Amino acid sequence: MAPPPVFQKPGGVWRWLPSRCAVCRNWPHAPLCEDCISHFAQPMPRCSTCALPLPANATTQLQRCGACLRSPPPLDLCLTATAYAWPWTDLIAQLKFHQQAGWARPLGQLMMSAPWVEDTLTQADRVLPIPLSAERLAERGYNQSLLLARQLSASKTAPGLLLRTRHTPAQRTLPRAERLANLTGAFAIDPLRISEIRGQRLVLVDDVMTSGASLHTAAQVLRQAGAAHISAVVLARTEADEA
Repeated sequence: MAPPPVFQKPGGVWRWLPSRCAVCRNWPHAPLCEDCISHFAQPMPRCSTCALPLPANATTQLQRCGACLRSPPPLDLCLTATAYAWPWTDLIAQLKFHQQAGWARPLGQLMMSAPWVEDTLTQADRVLPIPLSAERLAERGYNQSLLLARQLSASKTAPGLLLRTRHTPAQRTLPRAERLANLTGAFAIDPLRISEIRGQRLVLVDDVMTSGASLHTAAQVLRQAGAAHISAVVLARTEADEA
């Protein structure tokens, strides 16, 4: 399900060559057709700080779930484009594990189309991808979160500002109770760039949010460095915090 080739028109405007949609297989379409996006990424009421679904009778306005009201997370805002379900699980795997970096563009466009994402990026001073450890980066060849961040706002993306200080076991291999402990001390700010954090509105970008441990740990580090407002934008969110 690799994206189709692209060509560059005079003037530098990129366009997809005619192809099949990776989901419905209809032709000619971009890698993700509008019908499939509308069907499989339908906006729904979600908590504004953990992005979990709210009851069906909730309004579509930004509001918090009961758990976040009782124990507010370190994020001021958390937005997701879609649920972590088919077909997005397969496409994320192509981007993340199968060296199909070209999927960053259509998946980034999907993120940009989610409610409130464009406004959040407009108000942001910096966009920070969740960094990979040196070992994971060498294994994968690129950071998928950085590729997605550049699709959202290339001019505001600041790689290297938020650092990964040590390698940790993959979060998906650990029970929820161990995920925060696994990430303790795993993130830091470049000490020469602290001034880029103080008083700033920041947006963290990641591909998948499960328990939120990575985003929360990174947000706490940024908060301690003086960030004024921290949002998260993720491509997909599991429909419950995994046990």
